[in-house]
Amino acid sequence: MRKPLLPLCLALTFTLTACGGQPSAQSPQPEHTVPAPAATPTAEPTPTPYNGPRNPLTGEPLDEAYVNRRPVAVMLNNLKVALPQLGVAQADIIYECIVEGGITRMMGVWQDPSETEGIGSIRSARPYYLELALGHDAIYIHAGGSEDAYSKISSWGVTALDGVRGTYCGSSPGSNLMWRDSQRRKTMGYEHSVVTTGSNIAEKLEGYSFRLDHKDGYTYEMEFADDATPADGVTANTVTVPFSNVKTGVFTYNSESGKYAVEEYGQPYVDGNTGEQVEVTNVLVLKTACRYTGDSLGHITVDLTSGGEGYFACGGKMTEIRWSKGGRNDQLVYTTADGAPLTLGRGSSYVNIVPLDADITAQ
Repeated sequence: MRKPLLPLCLALTFTLTACGGQPSAQSPQPEHTVPAPAATPTAEPTPTPYNGPRNPLTGEPLDEAYVNRRPVAVMLNNLKVALPQLGVAQADIIYECIVEGGITRMMGVWQDPSETEGIGSIRSARPYYLELALGHDAIYIHAGGSEDAYSKISSWGVTALDGVRGTYCGSSPGSNLMWRDSQRRKTMGYEHSVVTTGSNIAEKLEGYSFRLDHKDGYTYEMEFADDATPADGVTANTVTVPFSNVKTGVFTYNSESGKYAVEEYGQPYVDGNTGEQVEVTNVLVLKTACRYTGDSLGHITVDLTSGGEGYFACGGKMTEIRWSKGGRNDQLVYTTADGAPLTLGRGSSYVNIVPLDADITAQ
């Protein structure tokens, strides 16, 4: 009889199902593992050297249109009541000298002011600041001045745009080259209220009749390097520059930015446009004779033509230098102590012009 075959087949089917059904479809493991091909290292791209136009005041890249332009030099108030100043973080060079009473005033110089927001507050002229501006063939912007400065503006042929006795100050933003800011008038006083913007300067200058470019053959002689740390310098993480019993400047090296953070009056020197502390690549100190004229207003003279000794700090080190200025129309020239041309770091500079007895320290 053949009937028992069916139960046997069913039993066999059940057994196969209980054991996992169909055989595994996985491929058998290879006898050995083939290693993945090694990745070919990618070579780091070589930076392309910048060969374009450079700012003659900083050595940094600059729009070709501004390379041969006359820079703009703006007188800046530095009384505590007038702080913070506006625009100083973007100045190519800041000059600081004492004026009457031991207070200081500054002059910011911009090769291209167009990208700077507010600039100010703008204050009055002094003869030695005229000499600094002439050394750059600069267009000089001020609001007022000593009688001696007014006399020399005329006799020296300074391109000076005055917001007090001149026609360059308006009553509202953009109405003229400069204007009196209403908020500053309320909080700081009338004399500390004259301001402008870099874009306004650039726009208004185009409408004036005087020369905007340097004359043919003009060259501002200055050498720059990516790293200008003086090889023979002493440690200068903090440089202290006393101007008088009223004002002392302090420059603290920031190794992350490679620049010096500026302090005055015991506080960070802040740009009112951004609220951030001003930093500069180069700190220069020029020692010279500063003498009172004897007038009732306490005006002084600052000798910028005899030359003398000074200091240069960059990259956290400081060295002794020599400085000179051939005449009122000549630029300042800096050399090392042995007479070789000084190379500055690529970036902005802060030039402190101090009395001969100023005790400069570095640590």
